[in-house]
Amino acid sequence: MANKRVLITGAAGFLGSHLCDRFIKEGFNVIGMDNLITGDLKNIEHLFKLKEFEFYHHDVSKFIHVPGELDYILHFASPASPIDYLKIPIQTLKVGSLGTHNCLGLALSKKARILVASTSEVYGDPVVHPQNEEYWGNVNPVGPRGVYDEAKRFQEAITMAYHTFHSVETRIIRIFNTYGPRMRLNDGRALPAFIGQALRGEDLTVFGDGSQTRSFCYVADLVEGIYRLLLSDYAHPVNIGNPDEISLKDFAEEIIKLTGTDQKIVYRPLPTDDPKQRQPDITKAKEILGWQPTVNRADGLKITYEYFKSLPQEELYKLPKEFARVSKDAK
Repeated sequence: MANKRVLITGAAGFLGSHLCDRFIKEGFNVIGMDNLITGDLKNIEHLFKLKEFEFYHHDVSKFIHVPGELDYILHFASPASPIDYLKIPIQTLKVGSLGTHNCLGLALSKKARILVASTSEVYGDPVVHPQNEEYWGNVNPVGPRGVYDEAKRFQEAITMAYHTFHSVETRIIRIFNTYGPRMRLNDGRALPAFIGQALRGEDLTVFGDGSQTRSFCYVADLVEGIYRLLLSDYAHPVNIGNPDEISLKDFAEEIIKLTGTDQKIVYRPLPTDDPKQRQPDITKAKEILGWQPTVNRADGLKITYEYFKSLPQEELYKLPKEFARVSKDAK
């Protein structure tokens, strides 16, 4: 019997590359797809020698053609950090809308099950804490983060429409803050930003007064949750994240202690619409998937720090990509 085939969009990104590894380990034939705006081929170059892996350099916002049978689709193509979606807002909206539409159309034509990667950002700056899947969110659609938040909210809506109208087998994961090896060091999110500043000998920048909270999930735990959700029978959104909540001020102090540096914490104004609290209610994941995180933050941070320390020195000082080559696609 032939191995099952899975298409993973955003395959060269942080999460996508770990998913490629997992599904190959599970005996799947993996088709990776990425337009490399924010992804990096270095994340998957170890897979190119494998007969179970093939790669398409393609933008999912354009028509998708994959020859042959297809059993599963995991749609993870999207900018995922503020520094990305503030620089490429149109592409962010397009991959969440047109890209999702194309993936759902492919799932319909191939009779494939599709899992789409949504986000805790659909909850916006929440007034319900912790956030459960029944909470509808508090999002500013015209604020600077709206291009990402609303793209993901639309993504969920069109996915459920394909499920109810076309009977496509769909799964929706709402991902909370995730970290681990292969994160981009300069992508603007708190964890790589803090570690990068520590490694460069800079003071750590905390926005606002540092009382805002985040909940960090190690990537291996997240991948396990994704795998279980894909193979489950549950079609509605499921939170996957680590409910171990921490303030960003305390988190910055953890990073200083971990790295053994003596930097200070400096404070800057809070960005517009930055969420004050972020903590998943994972009751559904526990009950439906039998899933909960197993890697504690101290252990996960040690692994992640060692990864960042191993990067070439020039990576520490590399500025975020300016995406100049894709500007024409924004029109």
